[in-house]
Amino acid sequence: MPIRRYPLPQLPDDDHFRNLDWVETGNAPVLALGRDYNAGLLVPFHKHTRTQLWWARGGVVLMRTERGRWMVPPGHALLIPAGVEHSAEMISDVRMHSIYFAPDLLRAERPMVMEINPLAGSLVDALVSVENEAMSERREQLVTDLLLEEIGRLQERPLGLPFPRDEKLAALCRQFLQAPSAAASIDQWADRLGLSRRSFTRLFRNETGVSFVTWRQQACIFASLPLLADGEPIINVALDAGYENVAAFTTMFRRMLGSPPSVYLKTYLGQ
Repeated sequence: MPIRRYPLPQLPDDDHFRNLDWVETGNAPVLALGRDYNAGLLVPFHKHTRTQLWWARGGVVLMRTERGRWMVPPGHALLIPAGVEHSAEMISDVRMHSIYFAPDLLRAERPMVMEINPLAGSLVDALVSVENEAMSERREQLVTDLLLEEIGRLQERPLGLPFPRDEKLAALCRQFLQAPSAAASIDQWADRLGLSRRSFTRLFRNETGVSFVTWRQQACIFASLPLLADGEPIINVALDAGYENVAAFTTMFRRMLGSPPSVYLKTYLGQ
């Protein structure tokens, strides 16, 4: 199984579509790409004919599709189905390692954020590294087969944030992400839309697939990740997000990411 790797001289940020053309014209079943992106770079909407495993080797990236947003922090990857339009915003400097699989090798029904374990990370590194250009075809096959096996075992993390199609509701969601608060209430949002509490809760679930309370909890953690990555103290992030204390914030953080903020920061950010 020959693997085609990008030769990795760093390209200017506006050369994203050169990368895209490289992905779309490659005839190898597996393509591997590594790139460094500067903070603030916005990659415009695009799509691939392949399933993409987008690993944040370092840094934090915000992925968008028509129906949702996904925060990809260090140590995590976003699995992007073939044909799904998506854009990317670099919240910080980002080191990206991506593997593009032919659809018959790996299919995905929906985007999902997964925690990359050490084995999967080593396998992705091995495929991306240009030093392995001379890797034998048999070794490439073994590494790829093991990675595909491991992807099926990775832990999904609830870092996807569904977004409604309804324009007025979507506007409230965007405003909330700019100033998240765990104390935001259903009644407040219902009043702003001129709806009864019952009508609002029905609309919200129909538009997003989750309850308002679940969405609010996820959104608060979602918005906290770039701040934590920037070195903001946990207590400040917790209080700014509307939590009464660090313990309540930590409980929700652990529920979503599998570890408390202090462990997460040490493991993935070296803080």
